[in-house]
Amino acid sequence: MGIELNPCGTMVIETKRLILKPFANDDAESMMRNWVADDYVQDMYGEPAYKTPEEVRKLLDKYTGGYENGNYYRWAVMEKESGECIGQIAYFLVDTNNHFGEIEYCIGTAFQGKGYATEATKAVIGYGFDKIGFHKVQICCRPSNIASKKVIDKCGFTYEGTLRDYFYRHGSYEGRMFHSILRDEYEEAGNDSIC
Repeated sequence: MGIELNPCGTMVIETKRLILKPFANDDAESMMRNWVADDYVQDMYGEPAYKTPEEVRKLLDKYTGGYENGNYYRWAVMEKESGECIGQIAYFLVDTNNHFGEIEYCIGTAFQGKGYATEATKAVIGYGFDKIGFHKVQICCRPSNIASKKVIDKCGFTYEGTLRDYFYRHGSYEGRMFHSILRDEYEEAGNDSIC
């Protein structure tokens, strides 16, 4: 009998300073204020900036429509202190045949450098192993994204290799660096040290 993932969907996760929750329509203003309309944040994330309420509503419709699928995992990153939506984190890739998920995230400029991306990523790693049942959690970044590389290192990922000249951005090519954590590594480290 093969391994089966638990298609549990996007449930609320609470950390010390954050609440990770499914996106809702009332997140639109906070998203625009803090990250989704920011050219720099969205460029680093690899997406366009969403500048109008109509564009953000369409994006939210796409996000919230995904929650009908049990293997869809995308969280609004909410700062407890302010109640603001300061970014997002997701398993944007879920491979049910090979039992892994790949994380992506972005955090608004005003909230960067405070450890929020690390805190959210550790929580989502734990969710992937403990709730979904992944064998492997992976994450990628571009070599130029130094801040993201720091988050990846703090979360205990192992560097696997780089696909050379994977992205063409702003007139030049850049690689895609792959990192991962296996279930046994997660369990050996102890849930508290990662999650």
